[in-house]
Amino acid sequence: MDELGLFPLGIVLLPTEQLPLHIFEDRYKDLIEECLEADTEFGLVYADDEALRDVGTRARVVEVLTRFEDGRLNILIEGGDRFRLEELTDGRSFQTGRVVPVEDTDDPADSGAVDEVLQVFDKLREVTGSEVDVPGSATPQLSFALAAKVELPVDAKLELLREVSERRRVELVHDLLENAVLTAQRVRRAAERAATNGRVDLG
Repeated sequence: MDELGLFPLGIVLLPTEQLPLHIFEDRYKDLIEECLEADTEFGLVYADDEALRDVGTRARVVEVLTRFEDGRLNILIEGGDRFRLEELTDGRSFQTGRVVPVEDTDDPADSGAVDEVLQVFDKLREVTGSEVDVPGSATPQLSFALAAKVELPVDAKLELLREVSERRRVELVHDLLENAVLTAQRVRRAAERAATNGRVDLG
């Protein structure tokens, strides 16, 4: 069981997902500077008014984007392995906790499901006009690689973090992407109608 410095935030970080963070509190400046100096990871855990969640993601600083004179930092982080938070510990300026890895069961997605989820992802790219790269079908934990490229609700991301079956995660991501396609299509149709004041152009 490892002890890990924790960064509670109102966001969920998925494995492979990259996010920018603005570091301004002294305790988190300490945490990030320590990680930079030792080339170590910290744990990002979703927190709200209720409590810390029991599952989180190891995060590594990919790049320091800006250093301010007062010690604040803009950084880019990337999600790594998942962990389960067993207990909180103290003694540091920042929150720490004892964690254990979250490991997948031997339940891979079949090739048909992989092809389908990639097709839906490509459809979403088309509808939104996105140029984001499409992960290859052999990408390890493809479910996370796809979900990390889409804006998803917190509850959905937490469900993905907790799920230990890649087969089930691919199914969940497929459904989430299909809903995203429908939403994007509705937004695009509404924008097209607004551009014509709701009237059909007869030339």
